Amino acid sequence: MSETMRIGWIGTGVMGSSMAGHLLTAGWPLAVYTRSRAKAELLLAEGAKWAENPCALATCSDVVFSIVGYPEDVEEVMLGEQGAVHGLAKGGIVCDMTTSSPVLAERIAEVAAARGCAALDAPVTGGDAGARDAKLSIFVGGDKAAFERLEHCFAKMGQSVLHCGPAGYGQRGKLANQIAIAGVMFSVCESMLFAQQAGLDVAEWMELVIPGSAGSLAMGNLGRRALQGDYAPGFFIDHFIKDLGLCLEECRRIRIVLPGLAAAEQVYRVMQAQGQGKLGTQALVLGLAALSGKEWHALD
Repeated sequence: MSETMRIGWIGTGVMGSSMAGHLLTAGWPLAVYTRSRAKAELLLAEGAKWAENPCALATCSDVVFSIVGYPEDVEEVMLGEQGAVHGLAKGGIVCDMTTSSPVLAERIAEVAAARGCAALDAPVTGGDAGARDAKLSIFVGGDKAAFERLEHCFAKMGQSVLHCGPAGYGQRGKLANQIAIAGVMFSVCESMLFAQQAGLDVAEWMELVIPGSAGSLAMGNLGRRALQGDYAPGFFIDHFIKDLGLCLEECRRIRIVLPGLAAAEQVYRVMQAQGQGKLGTQALVLGLAALSGKEWHALD
């Protein structure tokens, strides 16, 4: 697509606002829709146009990106009565960047193809910081030609982009990533809790461990946040539970058993039930401490 292609954007939450902003800054005409117009005000002030619903957005766009909360939200904004697919002209592209269901991504692609359009599923990882700094990793599934037409857009939002395969495979690539994150967060938080309860100086211990083979980006970033008592969400526990649930659904479909994934999902669900769903995933250290009847002591 040319540099003058018209972009529509659905969803201006923690990550979507920054991602859309990068495209606007790059010079592409941008129209936006989100359930709460107030969340789009910054983009509107910078020159984006407002659309009343996803279908209206699509009628004035060559490509429509979305990043919303849950698979049911994706289904509504893409395939619902006022969904984007219904307003897109022949040859257009819809690209959902929500972490969602691979099966739903396949269905969106089928509906889009029947209208002479293309659909990509392109979930991302990197959190709020990655979105702000345009350093996301992007997993893309769907038509290869459509992917190539949007590569310049992806390059403005992320630094690592992979075409994983046909429709649904971007989602499968992201779910594999989330399984890895679940394991890493367990290792980070369990080791920190052990270090504390064993009487170590956790801050000093972490600075020794982080550069070594037992360290990780998660420990250096989210582990340090938890040590400071900072549980603000780069990624909500509520949304991570959604992702882990999608992982478990896919595991059942392909008939594999991942005990670590199941354990992570259960502990995070306990935290959600206790009203902690709006915290970041690093708050797992609080849940693990509670399982042992202990208290996590962050630095003052």
